[in-house]
Amino acid sequence: MRLLLPALALLLGLVATSGAARAETKSPSSVSITAVGDIAMAPSTDGGGGFFPRMRSALTGDVVLGNLEGTLATGGTSKCSLSSTNCFAFRAPPAYASLLRRAGFTIMNLANNHALDYGPTGQSQTVAALDRVGLRHTGRPGEIAYVRVGNTRIALLGFAPYPWAQSLLDIPAAVRLVRRATANADIVLVTMHAGAEGAAHEHVRPGTETFLGENRGNAIAFSHAVVKAGADVVVGSGPHVLRGMEWYRGRLIAYSLGNFLGNGTLTLSGPDGVSGVLRVTLRRNGSWAGGSVVPVRLVSPGVPAPDPSGAALDEVRSLSKQDFGRNAVRVTRSGTLQPPGWRTG
Repeated sequence: MRLLLPALALLLGLVATSGAARAETKSPSSVSITAVGDIAMAPSTDGGGGFFPRMRSALTGDVVLGNLEGTLATGGTSKCSLSSTNCFAFRAPPAYASLLRRAGFTIMNLANNHALDYGPTGQSQTVAALDRVGLRHTGRPGEIAYVRVGNTRIALLGFAPYPWAQSLLDIPAAVRLVRRATANADIVLVTMHAGAEGAAHEHVRPGTETFLGENRGNAIAFSHAVVKAGADVVVGSGPHVLRGMEWYRGRLIAYSLGNFLGNGTLTLSGPDGVSGVLRVTLRRNGSWAGGSVVPVRLVSPGVPAPDPSGAALDEVRSLSKQDFGRNAVRVTRSGTLQPPGWRTG
């Protein structure tokens, strides 16, 4: 009997250890989130095969998010008239959804100014194309996308200043939606399409931004409000250039990740061609565990490639310091992101 007791204890210990290992597999202690900026696809002679191959090693994570500027459709009517010289409508074949999936993306934001470039028909065909390849999406009014990583539930919400998107302009409504997501998820990620466009608008300024007569929202007020409501990270798109990063109440706000793909659709010169891949790790309670930026440059005809010069790191570092001072996220030479005042041990 004495011999059996140690053996039984050992067996029970192995069972307990096995159960703990299974629980650890189901409930990871952290979640990795990867995000990029604007993706505006157009038909390509190579079928889009050259869009993402050089970036696949960076497009990994439990959640990989991109802002899909435009439609994946064959139908619908363009918002631009034939005589228009200052109107841009983006459309690519629905089959290009598979390019996004194979590149590593898991979810696309549809809250932006190009989601209705080809009307409701174009939008519905885009959603159907994403659904067919298993890509989640968020950004339409009232829409919260939930994904699971083990037993960790992540909510993703997209906002933009347009009636076909969850409103960026109605901050109280945004707060209510984020609170609802917070009540039903462990981690909440908010993406916003906010701010004026182009090299003249790299800086984040207090107050409402306008562009081409449009109210493009108050990015700072919106971001601070949703963080207070429970958002664990806020990722921006829309300005088509990189913007600074702010550390607010223990949470990261990346105001714009710039362009990521624009084959024949987006400007490539100057700051418009400098981009980055944001990689963040959060603990299960949403707190910061680490992060980095992978520097990217768009090369002809508008596809992303790793940038050994690290221009994006210099850009984000400088803009963050200028715009947010003591609340600026620190960007190291290697691209590691650190909260203000962080020191190595």
